[in-house]
Amino acid sequence: MIFFARTINFLSNLIYNCSNFKKSNWILEMTIPFLSTINKANISTTKNTTIYKIFFFIRNFFLIFILGIFYYLTQPLKSNSVVFIPQGSISQIITYLKQNKYQMSSIDKYILFFLGHPQSGWINIGTKDLNRAEFLHKLTIAKAALQTITLIPGETSVIFLEQAAKQLELDKDMLLKEFQAQAPYDEGVFLPETYKIPKGITENLLIQMLLNHAEISNKKTSEKIFGDYNPKKWHQYIIIASVIQKEAANDNEMPIVASVIYNRLKKGMKLQMDGTLNYGIYSHVKVTPQRIRQDNSSYNTYKFTGLPKEAVCNVSLAAIRAAIFPLKTDYLYFVRDKNTGVHIFSTNIDDHNKAINLQKGK
Repeated sequence: MIFFARTINFLSNLIYNCSNFKKSNWILEMTIPFLSTINKANISTTKNTTIYKIFFFIRNFFLIFILGIFYYLTQPLKSNSVVFIPQGSISQIITYLKQNKYQMSSIDKYILFFLGHPQSGWINIGTKDLNRAEFLHKLTIAKAALQTITLIPGETSVIFLEQAAKQLELDKDMLLKEFQAQAPYDEGVFLPETYKIPKGITENLLIQMLLNHAEISNKKTSEKIFGDYNPKKWHQYIIIASVIQKEAANDNEMPIVASVIYNRLKKGMKLQMDGTLNYGIYSHVKVTPQRIRQDNSSYNTYKFTGLPKEAVCNVSLAAIRAAIFPLKTDYLYFVRDKNTGVHIFSTNIDDHNKAINLQKGK
């Protein structure tokens, strides 16, 4: 019983303060009770050799077991400085970590049962140079500090990522490189909202997190509307929604602007919308006649018929819904009212020119 109690105490200390065991003379600590027990066992061997052999076997078994666990827990384990842990059982968490290339095994599941349930959400590991015991212990105690970043509807990915890199103290070039490597499209792949991001997140993990969040939202919305999710079909709606997002003065106008887009496309008319030229790094650059003449990209809807080949910006769910459910109108034109900020819609060029002249004070 003394040996068993000391064994449990040893394992408990080993897991919770593994770094101390690297410095302590643990072999001596284990040997002293063993020698004491052996002396007592020697007295009994004259009476019962079988009991001694059983005891000797159990002792050696525990020694091998303890040494094996010690070796396993002190092996280095590669990790990011921050780790995301989903909600769920310990088994589900171990499976998730395996899927994300962490070298986990079924043994870790039982160790976590002993240590306690890992916290869900972002975990601040702090350093990549950890052994397995330290890593598993961190999962149960280390909650990451969070800070917020906001993606505004209508903002382009390149501008948003530059702002995010500055706020989160990340390498801007590396962040853009990760975006280009992971994103399925050049634009319109993020969901505008305020995000809580753990300090210390890597460029790779941030892009992965943002893309996954948008994909989950898109799939959920598509299945609710259509009953299924077709990523290519959905992205076509994103392209239309991005034009709506850039042009509409508010959410209420979006279905009307959508109707103008569809009406002009149906008639084979060029869209001729300034907002399509506010793509990429030009997100906040005023569109001038010179810019219209010089820009030869598919975003220039003054030169080319049809939609741009890619989305112009990241879009809100309101813009997506407007693209899917446009208002039924005969409108083909609109101009912004300088007094109210909303648009004046027209069904023909004469009424449209009158609205333009009215804004010019003619």
